Order: sequence, then structure tokens, then C-alpha cells
Amino acid sequence: QVQLVESGGGLVQAGGSLRLSCAASGSIFSINNMGWYRQAPGKQRELVAAITRGGSTDYADSVKGRFTISRDNAKNTVYLQMNSLKPEDTAVYYCNAQSYRSYWGQGTQVTVSS
Repeated sequence: QVQLVESGGGLVQAGGSLRLSCAASGSIFSINNMGWYRQAPGKQRELVAAITRGGSTDYADSVKGRFTISRDNAKNTVYLQMNSLKPEDTAVYYCNAQSYRSYWGQGTQVTVSS
């Protein structure tokens, strides 16, 4: 079993920045890829950014150049640095870990005001 705990969400004005953190515990040796997803009201959950154990990254087109995903394997933590935030980035952000199965955090709300 893997447990994921997110933190760092909040309310920010457009153009501002936030950093999300996701701490993993439990069977962390089994984790391969980790990522951040988001779900806005009335919309499907979508991939924002992903990172492999080796550090390769992938981003949604809508966040490229503004968001950066990173991973500290020693701390079992993945981060999402979000810069130049836009109102359309408003959503609940979920951390995801892939091992023998997919694990999800509880989600953290990010609200960007115009």
C-alpha cells in the first residue's frame, strides 16, 4: 500500500505562484512514475505533469513553460511548482503514484482569481 498526502494549495491571484507537495509513505519501493492531475468543476480529471523514477518529465500543453514537476527520491516527495497561474488553472489537484496499481492523494484545492 502507498499513502499520498498533498499540501500547498490555496488562493492566489492571476500571475502568482504556488508549490504543491506530495509526500509518499508505505510501500514506496514499488513506486515508478508519479504525477499531478487536476479536475475542475464539470470537467474530467486531466494529467498536468508526470515524472519517472529517473527524472524524465512530461507536461500537458496548457502548462508547459509555467509548471515544473520535480521529485526528491530521498524524501519520497514530488513537487509541482506552478508559476504564472491563470484562472483556468483553478481545480482540485491530485497526486498520483504508479506501482502495482495506481494510488491517489486526497486532493488539494487551487483557486486562481482574476
